[in-house]
Amino acid sequence: MDTLAQLLQGFAIALTPINLMWCLVGVAVGTAIGVLPGLGPALTIALLLPITTKVDPTAAFILFAGIYYGAMYGGSTTSILLNTPGESATIVTSLEGNKMAKRGRAGAALATAAIGSFVAGTIGTIGITFMAEPVVAFALKFGPAEYFSLMMLSFVTVAAVLGGSAVRGMTALFVGMFLGMIGVDNQSGQLRFTFGLTELYDGINVIIVAVGLFAIGETLWLAAQPKGGPEEVIKVTDSVMMSKEDWKRSWKPWLRGSFIGFPIGAMPAGGAEIPTFLSYSLEKKLSTKPEEFGHGAIEGVAGPEAANNASAAGVLVPMLALGLPTSATAAIMLSAFQSYGINPGPQLLQTNPQLVWGLIASLYIGNVMLLVLNLPLVGLWVKMLKIPAPLLYGGILIFATVGSYGISRSVVDLVLLYLVGIMGFLMRKFDFPTAPVIIGMILGPLAEMNFRQAMTISQGSWWIFIEKPLSLTLLVLTVVALVGPALWAKFRPRTTQEA
Repeated sequence: MDTLAQLLQGFAIALTPINLMWCLVGVAVGTAIGVLPGLGPALTIALLLPITTKVDPTAAFILFAGIYYGAMYGGSTTSILLNTPGESATIVTSLEGNKMAKRGRAGAALATAAIGSFVAGTIGTIGITFMAEPVVAFALKFGPAEYFSLMMLSFVTVAAVLGGSAVRGMTALFVGMFLGMIGVDNQSGQLRFTFGLTELYDGINVIIVAVGLFAIGETLWLAAQPKGGPEEVIKVTDSVMMSKEDWKRSWKPWLRGSFIGFPIGAMPAGGAEIPTFLSYSLEKKLSTKPEEFGHGAIEGVAGPEAANNASAAGVLVPMLALGLPTSATAAIMLSAFQSYGINPGPQLLQTNPQLVWGLIASLYIGNVMLLVLNLPLVGLWVKMLKIPAPLLYGGILIFATVGSYGISRSVVDLVLLYLVGIMGFLMRKFDFPTAPVIIGMILGPLAEMNFRQAMTISQGSWWIFIEKPLSLTLLVLTVVALVGPALWAKFRPRTTQEA
């Protein structure tokens, strides 16, 4: 009952006119960004970080969460009508959704994607509501040794999954940890890696790095890609109302996709790609019309879209309860917490309950808004695909530059912004993931602090990490996550064709 009481208080916060406005702005902007190929919620939130530092934290996070959920909705529109997935999580949707559109069933495909997203988003948000407090209660039992071991596990799994290879992911992670160590050491008071610049005594602002990597670097990368001829956008000629047969074939995939996506999204390295492919594979096996798969099966749109949106909700559980980001967008949101001087983690529910519960309540409201916005305005979202790319990319660069300069009005920050942006461009060019940089920058100093505290408690003995069962378990899982994939690739049974 305490959870329900807190949730009701959250609705009281989320239903204020100003927060409703931020929620509406968030879901509308998120949907628009999701529709535009190549852009995503991480880039958008990074772009908005500089101009939201003066906004009330609760309102800002309601805006960010709306953008996150909205982008998950909007990505399906591009996949279905253009056969161009906006991000990797919507690849599976395009397999069947675009085939449906070419058969004149674009409206039905968009409808099952939108309603499935609503169902999954609601189930996922219910999961956040009732899982957050038990996870926090468990995490409060952690000491410095356990927290250090947990962060090691998070570093390895996230760096490995977000990159094309574990080596590239870990390299990006170490770059972020180096950036996080610049400035005055909080425990010893010593200057580290400041190179004599007084502007670096307080360290590099995480917002500058986030905007540089995800706005400047990503935009430079997108602008540098060779452009082909204009792609054909399939027109929606049929009704966006689903038939009785469509409902019958979709409701079970919605539920199955939701219950696949949420727990995987909540894992330290779950992501959205795995549950969408799992859902697609499951629906193909369970379908009464498997022959339609590959030719426009509605189950192949309903299940993966539900899994995608449920996994997005799952990502918020470890971020809010443990302070651990498991995706690029969660890493950017974590940097937003830091910009407000808020430490997400087990103490957040106690120190800032109005923010947490206001945010969770806004997810329910945003889900309804998205369902109302998506289908009636599908024509508007399609027109956004006609925005000239040079204008779009140029606008992003100007917006990022002005916003970043406005934080501290420092020329050094502007130089750092573009140096980090160029680094982000080169990382994309050579297939290095950028999200581990932010994760390393934020969690690196925290891992260092917990390591020092653990060593102080044990009077310099490493045994403290081994003698505590939970810490030992986490370290064993870290080693398995680090060397397991390589060992499996080397010793896995070879099929007849491979042999």
